[in-house]
Amino acid sequence: QLQLVESGGGLVQPGGSLRLSCAASGFTLDSDALGWFRQAPGKEREGVSCISRRGRITNYADSVKGRFTISRDNAKNTVSLQMNSLKPEDTAVYYCAAERRMFGCINSVDYWGNGTRVTVSP
Repeated sequence: QLQLVESGGGLVQPGGSLRLSCAASGFTLDSDALGWFRQAPGKEREGVSCISRRGRITNYADSVKGRFTISRDNAKNTVSLQMNSLKPEDTAVYYCAAERRMFGCINSVDYWGNGTRVTVSP
């Protein structure tokens, strides 16, 4: 069974940090572009960040540039999102995503994780 499983969400105060991780089971991620999306209450799901298959290309939403860093470890079959200087508007369910893609960042998601909740509140 192909699965992406996120971890690392939780409650954090504004200005704090969290590190999200996503592990794959049932398949290896070294042929996939990977990314993180989020969905805040009452809003549509939006892209946060993505990373190409070999990690040479990374993209970030303007709202998280300079605060979030995406990374991947193909040997461990994981992708992570380091989130610093968190703001209340970062509150959302964060989803890991993968697309079987040789070059570039995610264009159309093949696999989704179930999500991990991040709440930024005093």
